[in-house]
Amino acid sequence: MGPVAAPADQYRARLARLDAASDTLSRRDAHLSYARLVVFLAGALLAVAGWRGALSLWWLTVPTLLFGVLVERHDRVIRARAASTRSIAFYARGLARIEDRWAGTGEPGDRFRDDRHPCANDLDLFGRGSLFELLSNARTRAGEETLAAWLTRPAAPDEIRVRREAVTELAAALDVREHVALAGAELRASVDTDGLIAWAEGAPLLTREWLRGAAWGLTAAVASAAAYALASGAWGPVSTALVLVALFSIPQRPRIQQALHAAGGPARDLDVLAHVLDALERGRFTAPRLAALRTGLSTAGVPASAAIRRLHRLVELHDWQHNQFFAPLAASLLWGTHLAWAIEAWRRLHGAHVGGWLRTVGEFEALSSLAAYRYEHPDNVWAEIVEGPAQFEATAVGHPLLPAARMVPSDVRLSSDTQLLIVSGSNMSGKSTLLRTVGINAVLALAGAPVRAERLRLTPVAVGATLRIQDSLQEGRSRFYAEITRIRVLADMARGPVPLLFLLDELFHGTNSHDRLVGATGVLRSLLARGAIGLITTHDLALTAIADILAPRAANVHFADRLEGGEIHFDYRLRPGPVTRSNAIALMRAVGLDVDQE
Repeated sequence: MGPVAAPADQYRARLARLDAASDTLSRRDAHLSYARLVVFLAGALLAVAGWRGALSLWWLTVPTLLFGVLVERHDRVIRARAASTRSIAFYARGLARIEDRWAGTGEPGDRFRDDRHPCANDLDLFGRGSLFELLSNARTRAGEETLAAWLTRPAAPDEIRVRREAVTELAAALDVREHVALAGAELRASVDTDGLIAWAEGAPLLTREWLRGAAWGLTAAVASAAAYALASGAWGPVSTALVLVALFSIPQRPRIQQALHAAGGPARDLDVLAHVLDALERGRFTAPRLAALRTGLSTAGVPASAAIRRLHRLVELHDWQHNQFFAPLAASLLWGTHLAWAIEAWRRLHGAHVGGWLRTVGEFEALSSLAAYRYEHPDNVWAEIVEGPAQFEATAVGHPLLPAARMVPSDVRLSSDTQLLIVSGSNMSGKSTLLRTVGINAVLALAGAPVRAERLRLTPVAVGATLRIQDSLQEGRSRFYAEITRIRVLADMARGPVPLLFLLDELFHGTNSHDRLVGATGVLRSLLARGAIGLITTHDLALTAIADILAPRAANVHFADRLEGGEIHFDYRLRPGPVTRSNAIALMRAVGLDVDQE
């Protein structure tokens, strides 16, 4: 692999600036906290002095206004420091990915595991140390779901092309990707997609529009009566107005409370989306997919992020009612009623668009995740997607989940001339890793991501594997039965419109050598006849004869090892031809087993 110093140096430089800014904001936070305390105490002293008649109570307006200014500035500092902290986490994790320290630091995507998928478990697409954890920068469930779908469902060539164009543009837009990462107050923000859409598109809770007009009339009556009372000292009209407010609000209270409380969770979830949508709205993109995502993000001329911020503000205003000092005034002015009607109006205007916003955010975050990988791995290349018979031809292809210092690249050629490679070799020599390397790079290429290779040329393929087939005590299923069941699935896939790329590890190793050779030959002949390409591994040297049986469509390759000073050494280099020796006995002895050679 080539150098990755440029992205790493960029990240380190930004981390240094952010650390310095965070320290400055922490000091400002402390200073403003002390200033607020001093102003509050000064106001308390003025209040005591005014109560005793030493000063006019009008003097309280000075500390009150000053305290309000300090609260507003303090809030901005707190928000800026939180954003700085999330930016630091963004670049720190990016640096960890570059330095191969990323495993266990991100979202593993365990909820996307599917034992029925033909290759997801076999290729470590999800779980700790998985491809999903390496790639995902998504802050929302929509983003994670989109990225997971891209990894498990290969895209068509035209779709791959437009994703690449978007990824290329976003890879260079580091500020945009950082802005996307600011979404959410926690390390990961999750949005309840189904609940959010159900609320946004649900039936209206407040339907009689004349009640809204009546509420405004009563609020105006209370305000007018209060002004009249302050001017004349006559409080009778105020009492009458408050009685009318109570008679009006009590019957409506259940629906008003329902409308207010139902909006709390969706508003917080949408606030997470607003950060991502804001980054998309601000961008000036040329890639067709990014431009298309940006189009249509407004409703009645209001940008989606601005609409979401309005809803968030309405919910914040509702929270004011929980203040014991403000609550009586809020009840008198029908504060909650007006907010409930405003929220319902928001749903009528924007609710039908929330599903589209979620899809837009999901795709934008998935593209941003692939863009980060592109930026952080500049030596990875775009695969050449071609039409025609099934093909996978790679030069110096490596496994993207392995640290660069340990990864040994291989050349792999699969085409209509050589559809099958039979990989033999000793235990721990790298056979299974080769299968995973081929499969995971095919997944990356067909998701629209760069691949870890000097060159990769492939056709659209459906990937199927048997690398992690397990028995099941609960289902009463042996490992051999699970394997032949999966191979049946792969055989059905081979009949489909997209050619199959199969990766079969230790094919039929749960049966005797004769049945294994006969069964493997029959299955492989059938797959090749349907245009499939792939690799199989074997410890059983008898299976290397399949290359002669299926010649010229099959060939043997192998990994070698050497024994030095009682230790086995591997170079993980793929060589032509079948392996000629086994290391099983040597490995047994290496771990201390008493094994005699007769």
